Amino acid sequence: MDNYQIADIFSLLGKLMDIHGENSFKTKSYSNAAFQIEKLQVQLATMDDANIAVQRGVGSAIAQKIREIIDTGKLSLLEKYVQNTPAGVVEMLNIKGLGPKKINTIWKEMGIESIGELQYACNENRLTLFKGFGEKTQANVSEAISFYLSQQGLFLYQQVESLVTDCMQLQQQFIGSHKNIVTTGAFRRQAEIVEEIELLTDAEPGEIAACLKSLEHFSQLQSEPQKLVYQIASGPKLTIRFSDQHSFAMDLITTTGSSEFAEAVIVQVDKTRSYLSEEEIFASIGLPFIPACLRENASVINQIRSNGIPSLIQPNDIKGIIHTHSTWSDGSDTIETMARHAMAMEFEYLVISDHSKSATYANGLSEERIKLQHAEIDKLNAQLAPFKIFKSIECDILGDGSLDYSDNILSTFDLVIASVHSNLKMAEEKAMQRLLTAISNPYVTILGHMTGRLLISRKGYPVQHEKIIEACVQHHVAIELNAHPRRLDIDWRYIQQAVNAGAIISIDPDAHALDGFSDTRYGVLAAQKGMLTASKNLSSMSLEQFEAYLQQNKTAKGLG
Repeated sequence: MDNYQIADIFSLLGKLMDIHGENSFKTKSYSNAAFQIEKLQVQLATMDDANIAVQRGVGSAIAQKIREIIDTGKLSLLEKYVQNTPAGVVEMLNIKGLGPKKINTIWKEMGIESIGELQYACNENRLTLFKGFGEKTQANVSEAISFYLSQQGLFLYQQVESLVTDCMQLQQQFIGSHKNIVTTGAFRRQAEIVEEIELLTDAEPGEIAACLKSLEHFSQLQSEPQKLVYQIASGPKLTIRFSDQHSFAMDLITTTGSSEFAEAVIVQVDKTRSYLSEEEIFASIGLPFIPACLRENASVINQIRSNGIPSLIQPNDIKGIIHTHSTWSDGSDTIETMARHAMAMEFEYLVISDHSKSATYANGLSEERIKLQHAEIDKLNAQLAPFKIFKSIECDILGDGSLDYSDNILSTFDLVIASVHSNLKMAEEKAMQRLLTAISNPYVTILGHMTGRLLISRKGYPVQHEKIIEACVQHHVAIELNAHPRRLDIDWRYIQQAVNAGAIISIDPDAHALDGFSDTRYGVLAAQKGMLTASKNLSSMSLEQFEAYLQQNKTAKGLG
């Protein structure tokens, strides 16, 4: 049990107690414990009882419960509440906008015990009859339920990556036997959301089944001569398809690409031939090898036939870390720690972009604290040269599109990232007004996470991408590809359009901790699908190039 798992247990306990209407002091103590435990830098499982009890937000009573969790892997008090709460009521905690207090009303006063019943009640306009549930709230709940139900069984690329690594260890069983096992499907295409892990092999079904039989996290769902299907515990399905040496290359084409792409290739191929590789198949129809990440749409075939394939950006093309949060706002590490970590990873520069003052929930920086932070950065830059830390801010885009600092304060930053963090439930007209107004501000350098989406859990507000891109080009504003695996925003489907219009993309990790630096890789994988090259990515610039870009950008905006 690591700290995150322990924190999750206390968080759920606090919510369930709230749903049951328990004493608010008790419920808050468990919620606070969860919050504090998640921030601990040392694992509770490595501490003795006395040390656990003195941790912030813990105390002796909660320390006893932590010991129970560490020793048994569960908490009896939580199990009691789970047993006394309908499963559908617990599931309601996954619905955006429904907190424990509202769920208490839904269950205790409305008599609703499942998400399906709740959606039906929304359709019948029944929620508005109860205190705290107006017409707008009811509409929001209905929309959130629809979105939640549509996303079940979906996983982030990052979430299944380690599982794919585990599955591919099957290859070790066949070393020396000339058997192949390769990933196919959405994962091989680097899709941001994956429904199942797909493998292709020319091993025998019995051999694969024998290898998986001993793995406790894999349970077989289906067995056919050409396919085995397993369910991975707390994960997606695993589908293993079988081929032979003569048809392996062709099967790899058909199982990797989308059905649209695969059909467009197959119709051009000589079916009487046996091909040894994918390269040979593509060459037979006059095409270069098409990377798996580009095999989403049939239209890419003619595009590549006419223009070839650009040199796609690679993870090692990232030269600097842009968009990070330190302990000055809601990050977990000091600026110096982050800078030294970036240096150890051989990056040339670091852009510190803590939250602005409107983000009170994230300890946003007041004007006075900005001055203090800038003094610290100046001191560190003198110590760490030639490595450089840039002064930045992730500035909140307010309701009218303005930023929450005066021009005088904004002028003290090397660059400004403007992002929407509040009032996300906007109609397209409102969203566009806010974004276009912010983009036109001459101090804005980068537009952060354009739609505010969170993959699988939040759609994001609606925007007209073409108009946003056009405005960014006009006002010399780079477009962030937020590389956090839950965001990947801007959507890769609009990258080519943006680059063709003259926009610069900026692959940024939005890191709140040191391990977040590595998220740039997920941004690169998404960017490859949009055919982005390093030359069109801001964070691929060397330190010298980046400094020149910032100066040229300010000059173009009339600020230099």
